[in-house]
Amino acid sequence: MSEHILNMFPIVEEEKPLFEALMPDAVWEYPRRSTVTPEQLSKATVILGAPIPTQLVHAANLRWLQSLWMGVDDYVAPGILPDDVTITACVGAYRQTVSEHMLTTLLALCRKLPQCRDNQLKHQWVDVKQMRSIRGATVLVVGAGVIGGDFARLCKALGAHTVGLKRTVTGPIDGFDEVDTMEHLDQRLPQADVVALILPHAPETVKLMDARRIALMKPDAILISDGRGTVLDQDALAAAMTAGHLWGAALDVTVPEPLPADSPLWDIPNLLLTPHVAGGIRMEVSRKSAVNFCLKNFERYANGQPLEGVMRPGLLGRG
Repeated sequence: MSEHILNMFPIVEEEKPLFEALMPDAVWEYPRRSTVTPEQLSKATVILGAPIPTQLVHAANLRWLQSLWMGVDDYVAPGILPDDVTITACVGAYRQTVSEHMLTTLLALCRKLPQCRDNQLKHQWVDVKQMRSIRGATVLVVGAGVIGGDFARLCKALGAHTVGLKRTVTGPIDGFDEVDTMEHLDQRLPQADVVALILPHAPETVKLMDARRIALMKPDAILISDGRGTVLDQDALAAAMTAGHLWGAALDVTVPEPLPADSPLWDIPNLLLTPHVAGGIRMEVSRKSAVNFCLKNFERYANGQPLEGVMRPGLLGRG
C-alpha cells in the first residue's frame, strides 16, 4: 500500500517541499486539526501533528503518529489507537520556551512580582519589602532531562548551584553541578532553596510531591512545577502555603485543566499560576524547532531508520 501522509504540523508553505522531497511518491495532505475529515483519517498511513484523539477511531490504516507535543498521554490511552501503531513525541522541541518560562516565574517569585501586580490592580503603592536572589542558591531539578538541563544551565549562569535527579545516572550532565538518582529525593529536598518539577505523567510520578515531601522543603523554599500536574498534590500544597510554608510556588500545570474556579490555589498571594503556556507554539523558535524535529524524524522513517522520541514502539519499533 502506498503511503498517505497527513501533515498537520504548523508548517509554512515553503516547508512543504522539504517534506515531500523525502517521499515524493506518497500522497501528501495538509489538513488542519479542526477540519480533517474521517475520509482523510481513514486513508492515512502516517499522521504528523496533533489530531483530536477521539477522531482517530477512523484511522484504520495508520502505522505511525508523530505528535506535535512532548506529552502523548491522550494518544496512548486505552481505546484510542491499536497497539501496533507507533507513537513518537516531539522530544526537545520546546526546551527553550519551557526552560525560559521556568526561569521567568522563578525570578518573578524571588522579586515578589505577583504581589506587586496584585497591589497594582488595587491601585496601591506598597513596598513588598524582602526579596531574594538565586545567586548562591541550591536549585534541585527533579527530572534532569533535556528541559531540566536547559533550566539548570540558565540558573547556573546566574550563580546557582544546580542538582539534578533522574531515574538512572551514568555520568555528569551538562548544566548540573551534581546529579543523583530519584531514590535520594527525600535527602535532597531539605537542602534545596528551589525545587523544580519537570517530570512526565507515569504511575510512579503521580503525587510524587505529596504533603510529606512538601514538608521536607525549607520553609522559605520555592517550588516550580512545569512537567505534568499529576506529579504534585495540589491540596497538600495549598494547605502548606496557607499555613505559611514556602516562600512561593509557580505552577504551569494543574489537575484538572482548566483549574476549577473554586480551587484554593487561586487565592494564595505568593503562588503564581499560568495556564499551561510554558510550551507549545507561542514563539517562532518553538515552531521551527518542532517542524525540524518532525522533518528529521520523517527522514528516518523514509530511510527505514529507527525513529526518535518513541513513546510506544508499535510495529515500527519491533524491527
